Amino acid sequence: MTTSETAEDAAPHPDVDATDPPAVEPDDEDGGLGLRALRTRQTIIDAARQLFLERGYAGTRINNITDACGISRAGFYTYFKDKRAIANVLGESAYADILGVLGEWDRISRPAQLDEIVDWVHQYFRYMDRHGAFVFSASQFVPKDGEDDYRQQARRMQMRAAFLFGVALRSRQPSPTPAPEALGLMVIAMLDRSWFFVRAQALPVSDDDMILTIAHSIMDILGGRDHDQS
Repeated sequence: MTTSETAEDAAPHPDVDATDPPAVEPDDEDGGLGLRALRTRQTIIDAARQLFLERGYAGTRINNITDACGISRAGFYTYFKDKRAIANVLGESAYADILGVLGEWDRISRPAQLDEIVDWVHQYFRYMDRHGAFVFSASQFVPKDGEDDYRQQARRMQMRAAFLFGVALRSRQPSPTPAPEALGLMVIAMLDRSWFFVRAQALPVSDDDMILTIAHSIMDILGGRDHDQS
């Protein structure tokens, strides 16, 4: 249990009947769930995702999630042991999806064209629309019990994605950046924070302007920007 996670958030509610187990073990693969149960489980995940973005992981309680999706606490515990279990699901999904987004660089021409980079940044923003809550709350997901294993796993996933992205960018540079992981982290930081400003905070900057500016910056990093392009 984290220091910011109360016993109420970590332990099953007393209204849950221990003699009446759910159709499947909470947090297990969802292959044993029926269609209605799958929809309920996904509703819980979607509600938690939005709340984590708005309130942060530490600021989100189980009752906030159940209120948002209109189920009882007993219903919540049918599918998840605690809110940390939802964070695990969000993390696994985010990692799988980011690998897919980064893999799109294999399709981008050499040298890259501005319109291709713009399209890719649009795709990255769509990824963040789905996973931004996890990306910006992940630092709060580390539990005190088993902290080292969890932290190391999260760091490995983050660094793996940054390294792969950095390699893809570095391979296109006329003078390659020495450390691909540093290059990947720097561009990911620019992408993530830009998305947060225009989507989560709704600052008065249009998506198109932000995405085009990012695309130009990436072209500069690649050493291939034509400053006459718009």
